[in-house]
Amino acid sequence: MMNKLKAVRWNHYINYIVIGIFTLVFGIIALTGGRLNSSLLFLLEKIAISVILAVSLSLVVGFLGELSLGHAGFMCVGAYLGGKVSALLEPVIGSGVLNLLIALIIGAAIAAVCGVIIGIPALRLRGDYLAIVTLAFGEIVKSIFQNTSDESFGGALGLPTPRYDKQYLFIFAFLLVLLTLAVVQNFIRSKHGRAVTAIRDNEIAARACGINVTKYKLLAFTLSATFAGIAGVLYSFSNYTVQSAKFGYNYSIEILVMVVLGGMGSINGSIVAAALITFLNTKLATILTGDLAVLQNLLYAVILIVIVVYNNAPKLKPFRDRYNLGVLWNKFVRSRNPAHIKDDQAKWDVVPTKIEMNEVLSIDLVPQDKMEKRNNQSKGGDH
Repeated sequence: MMNKLKAVRWNHYINYIVIGIFTLVFGIIALTGGRLNSSLLFLLEKIAISVILAVSLSLVVGFLGELSLGHAGFMCVGAYLGGKVSALLEPVIGSGVLNLLIALIIGAAIAAVCGVIIGIPALRLRGDYLAIVTLAFGEIVKSIFQNTSDESFGGALGLPTPRYDKQYLFIFAFLLVLLTLAVVQNFIRSKHGRAVTAIRDNEIAARACGINVTKYKLLAFTLSATFAGIAGVLYSFSNYTVQSAKFGYNYSIEILVMVVLGGMGSINGSIVAAALITFLNTKLATILTGDLAVLQNLLYAVILIVIVVYNNAPKLKPFRDRYNLGVLWNKFVRSRNPAHIKDDQAKWDVVPTKIEMNEVLSIDLVPQDKMEKRNNQSKGGDH
């Protein structure tokens, strides 16, 4: 049993454990009647949505190696269509869990269909061309919903949507974060994920090895769009109105910054960066009000520059290697449990050999003829 526990790679599950404990603690407080601050609840909802967006975009940008600037467009599709479905169902079934689940399924499905439609032609392009196409998709989607009639999707004023109970929505949001992590991480560690990373490393070599490049690109792109749609549905349930202006180019860039800041191809890094950036944006918007509101974007940019320089400056590498969280944690564990250092298992008395080591050491490795010549020279020198 102990060997099986040792064989488990706990670093693969640390994000599940941390988010699960976080959700459990705050969920117990909410379910037992504890009144959490409204601003804190709204912040938790925004963090959960940002984490889903960052992790899903990391699948395309970090693991597939393609630059996509239309992630907010898929979120917009999920927000509008999921919000519209929930608004139509509210008089029938209310705005409870069933309404939320139906809206999530429909929003995710339609976002996935959009991912397939856009991915088939767009993923034949690379680099800047793919970024331009996905950027155009996001702007087209935003313009379409912005110019709809008031009766359909609200037009420029936005679509009114039912607001789910603040005390409980963040619980569902973080459960969906765990679902996103489970799907994305298991996909990455599967043979399909290895094919995706092979395409990122060298597309020509991957194609030569028999990997269907178009298939796996489309699969990763569609999966990413699906979870962006889920994030959009959550956004519609956390706000009373869905406005297309929210899902513009700047928001796609903000999601991309979360992925890049957390480290390309790092799920845990994307989670931390998404939570940090969302927290900074929310707190700066709260603190800097009135005439100081103009400083919000300036301070936000300065903080991001400082973080990026710290993470990438070569001269700071010794400091980062010495004082990062992993090193500090190992020092803490060693100080608490110094007996973790084990004896060397490669001792000569435990390594199985065919002959004893003293016999090996007693064998003269000099050839016989050279040995006789050396002995004769030594005898001649004595005379």
